[in-house]
Amino acid sequence: MANATDHLWMHFTRMASYSAGEVPTIVRGEGAYVWDAQGRRYLDGLAGLFVVNAGHGRTELAEAAAKQAGELAYFPLWSYAHPTAVELAERISSLTPGDLNRVFFTTGGSEAVEAAWKLARAYFKRVGKPTKHKVVSRYIAYHGTSMGALSITGLPGIKTDFEPLVPGGIKVPNTNFYRAPEHGDDPVAFGRWAADEIGRAIEREGPDTVAAVFLEPVQNSGGCFPPPPGYFERVREICDAYDVLLVSDEVICSWGRLGEYFGAVRYGYQPDIITTAKGITSGYAPLGAMIASDRLMEPFLTETGMFAHGVTFGGHPVSCAVALANLEVFAREDLVGHVRANEGAFRSTLEKLHDLPIVGDVRGDGYFYGIELVKDKTTRETFDEAESERLLRGFLSTALFDAGLYCRADDRGDPVVQLAPPLIAGQQQFDEIEQILRTVLTEAWSRL
Repeated sequence: MANATDHLWMHFTRMASYSAGEVPTIVRGEGAYVWDAQGRRYLDGLAGLFVVNAGHGRTELAEAAAKQAGELAYFPLWSYAHPTAVELAERISSLTPGDLNRVFFTTGGSEAVEAAWKLARAYFKRVGKPTKHKVVSRYIAYHGTSMGALSITGLPGIKTDFEPLVPGGIKVPNTNFYRAPEHGDDPVAFGRWAADEIGRAIEREGPDTVAAVFLEPVQNSGGCFPPPPGYFERVREICDAYDVLLVSDEVICSWGRLGEYFGAVRYGYQPDIITTAKGITSGYAPLGAMIASDRLMEPFLTETGMFAHGVTFGGHPVSCAVALANLEVFAREDLVGHVRANEGAFRSTLEKLHDLPIVGDVRGDGYFYGIELVKDKTTRETFDEAESERLLRGFLSTALFDAGLYCRADDRGDPVVQLAPPLIAGQQQFDEIEQILRTVLTEAWSRL
């Protein structure tokens, strides 16, 4: 649309890049595909933004929204409840691991992360440890864009314009085994080292100052870093030893993305808090949540106790109704089981790309994969900043889209292509993704 550049300020977008052309405008979706204003079809290889887990065009979710809006379009959760929030909180608590039974609704992921950090600080004040306020997170990890969440985020490039940030953010190594040659072919040793770096960071800062560790089950930024064997087991031990809360940031990794409702279940660890959003409604309405253990609620159950935090649209009745309908779709079609049954086929299809000289690593789990691009497969040499700019923004992003695949070409770490299709995808879509990537990556190599 010609007027998109005149009035619409798009997120994380170089607006000048559209000064000489039209903004791509998506007008319709069905299943694993979307269509633009010119009628061209694209495979949605990123589920919108790791969001549309149940797929596009689900009329029952739209109908659930309309029905709820006709009954009660809005009422706040500030000292009052409404039925859809109550029912959804109960439903979520039945799916979470352990005693994570307390659901605090937000409108998205950044807000959920903010709420989790605020809860960690407030909790420790109430149990007599008021100096515990800092947060440990990993290099290159993305945890959101609000000022607190941005302080937890480990991406310097998106933080500079907004500094100084909230103090107390501490960074430790991530779990990119491909870039850990000193550990050879021993992922267990690497995982132990990476986990122990969290303990060393807590010791350096002083255990009496650290409130929480924020980790994604599979780290998104950098290109889908799964945890090495034993990693989360060791992190849990460290958090327990220093009385630090373990926050599992599952804004992406929950709701079937990794073949379980929650990534913590996939990897067998017990967090104190889970943050979630995105796939909880499959994107049909905005909703997020911070899910806390019963013990974290206890200090706020005194006669005058209150967690002094809230957002106007957190737990919106329409969004909660959509989430409930979304979970009905998950249960009826066993979407989580579908991911478990097909993740091996997705992996093996993507691994065919290893024969291309530009493909260094294929990594991920479930329906969440990153393909790291390299200049030299033997040495694992990566691209410099100028080369990455030409490769990703100068060619790959546009070429993949023009070829009919919407995905993410990203260089917030080393250059990667990220894939996270709707959970309804199957072999037909896997093959389509592989064929488009093969064609476009082959051309990209020829241009280098």
